[in-house]
Amino acid sequence: MRDETATAPQGTGLPPKPAARQGKVSLREYLRLFQRDILSAQPAHLYRAWMAEMKTPFFRSFLCNEPDLVHRVLRGSPHDFPKSERIRFGLKPLLRDSVFITNGALWEHQRRIIDPAFEGGRLREVFPAMWDSGVAAVARLQAKADGKPLEIEAETSHVAMDVIFRTMFSMPIEHEIAQAAFEGFRAHQAAHPVANLAAILPFPKWFPSFHSKQTVATAQAIRALIRKLATMRANEIENGIAPDDLATKIMTTPDPETGHVFETEEMVDQVAIFFLAGHETSAAALAWSLYLLATHPDWQEKLAAEATEVLGDDIPVFSTLNRLKLSRAVFRESMRLYPPVPMFVREAACPMSFRGRKVKKGAQIIVSPWHLHRHERIWDNPDAFDPGRWETENGKIGLRDAYVPFSEGPRVCPGAAFAMAEGPLILSMFLRAFRFEPVAGEVPMPVAHLTVRSDAGIKLKLTPRS
Repeated sequence: MRDETATAPQGTGLPPKPAARQGKVSLREYLRLFQRDILSAQPAHLYRAWMAEMKTPFFRSFLCNEPDLVHRVLRGSPHDFPKSERIRFGLKPLLRDSVFITNGALWEHQRRIIDPAFEGGRLREVFPAMWDSGVAAVARLQAKADGKPLEIEAETSHVAMDVIFRTMFSMPIEHEIAQAAFEGFRAHQAAHPVANLAAILPFPKWFPSFHSKQTVATAQAIRALIRKLATMRANEIENGIAPDDLATKIMTTPDPETGHVFETEEMVDQVAIFFLAGHETSAAALAWSLYLLATHPDWQEKLAAEATEVLGDDIPVFSTLNRLKLSRAVFRESMRLYPPVPMFVREAACPMSFRGRKVKKGAQIIVSPWHLHRHERIWDNPDAFDPGRWETENGKIGLRDAYVPFSEGPRVCPGAAFAMAEGPLILSMFLRAFRFEPVAGEVPMPVAHLTVRSDAGIKLKLTPRS
């Protein structure tokens, strides 16, 4: 069995992976490691264990890897496993009462309004906007495809935010508000810690949450921009001139049980998570996909050939998505190795039992896509980049039992289908236009901030294919 405490070295063919923690540490040391990076703070045995229990003087947590247990937590009643209050502490400055962190009746009300915007034919309706974002991104990269090192995460962040603005508010990222929001989110990510003291220690809810001034300031700036957008759209809806995009759909959909629609401030909360989740997760997955393809040129050429054939007419035809099979496999494999959200944290709403162990009310229940997606007892060659695995029996079993980049069950990400359309499409557009190569000596190391990103960016060299 591999030594899980060692990072896969360059030349082994394995993508970079942070070294696991060695041995037991004190709570103080664990908090220090956790604040620096969630991933390397965890012990190596989590890649093999079906369940692990962690005890502290303040709370007890259970990390679940056994497929049946994962499904019980994620697919079960959200009332039995609500979102953890400790996670809410960390995200409150930006998200306030967003659907991502609410529970109970408020969460149910929000989902009844939000879900219809992402159902059925809505993906077909926003597909042209995704296509336009890809075309614009390729055009931006043309001037940068000179064979010199380029920070690719900045480029994928740019196109992901462009998709959000085009599909949500029918405006390109070049719009002054969109550009300001894009810069604001980059500043917020840089300022936001993975954990703060109030997220770990059992202070009452009214206690200050120890967020840095920069975290609070960037969150307030972003919310002010979103509030401006929501107010503008509310006026357009009132005057009958609003475009038929996601924002209009969400703001005009009444809760079927109460008849209420979102007020402006409620809409600010929801748009904040759409921007954060939709932008951050797509940007991270695209960047890692490009890095993996740069280091696996055989797969890169396969994707380039598929993209040239499928996208040949340069016409945004929705059925194109079904033909990007290799691109979808690569994007899926990238999110297996580098899941954008590394951990989902819930609470036990009542006493229960996991694998014969008593779980008290209030215990933290953790499902970690990072560990589940690399679990040695589930996946063949779990640390390897192998998009072809999805056609194997092992890959199909893993997809069913141990692949949850968007969560699953009642709290599955509403935009999962959007992400699985956007990612392969833009990836294919990039691969058709450019060849990507790694930069000698530059090996990005994944760390968990708001999402799984590289510790110092991802630098690649781009050159035109034609």
